[in-house]
Amino acid sequence: MASPLPPLPDSRTEPDGSAVIRVLGYNIRSLRDDEDALARVVRACAPDVVFVQEAPRFFRWRKHAARLAAKSGLLVLGGGATAAGPLLLCSLRVTVERAEDLLLPLTPGLHRRGLATAVVRIGRARLGLVSCHLSLRRDERYTQAGLLLDRLAALDVPHAVVGGDINERPGGPAFRRLAGELQDCRAVRPWGGEHTWPAHAPDRRIDALYATKGVEVLGCGVPAGLPGVTGADLAAATDHLPVLAALRIPAGP
Repeated sequence: MASPLPPLPDSRTEPDGSAVIRVLGYNIRSLRDDEDALARVVRACAPDVVFVQEAPRFFRWRKHAARLAAKSGLLVLGGGATAAGPLLLCSLRVTVERAEDLLLPLTPGLHRRGLATAVVRIGRARLGLVSCHLSLRRDERYTQAGLLLDRLAALDVPHAVVGGDINERPGGPAFRRLAGELQDCRAVRPWGGEHTWPAHAPDRRIDALYATKGVEVLGCGVPAGLPGVTGADLAAATDHLPVLAALRIPAGP
């Protein structure tokens, strides 16, 4: 059983209009495991935004995404099959300005990859969001990391958060390409567990949350030991462990 974690800041809006938010990254393996356990983990993390990878992509995929959101006390923001698997969920605290899905170039013989993106407001904070799931192939991952950074710049927002299954450890070229331009939230302010895969005996960190330079990272890691998050649910929910972060987003004009 995991030891209790030190407190992670709760979501709130500061008097100056800045927002403390909780964001969660989670590969859910197309809901092929225990969906109720998955929803319990998400609810216990109390996120404002969830960056989902491997959302359902086929028959009635919208219905499956909506059901997971409802069980988790959240709403579907964007993504899913139209982004080749990445999905964004959000709480009622989030006001959505726009959302757009982007399919990345297809390499013959490999899975199609895409990005679920959005621009949102929370309090007076405005930020971009990108959920991603990079390729299993090293060279394609590196190229996709560059395309993700290009897309992030095209959102034209002062602050942004990226959540994804990078399919690579922190020393890999795609991971380093992203961390060279963005803050690797776990490296900046470690909290909770480090390794994210495989869920039953994690020995590597291949899932990450990143933030642009103006965002303050208050803590980031696997929430094993968080009140309401049990080892049994983490093992039953999917083959990855989630990554949870608390971030302070500066107020906009």
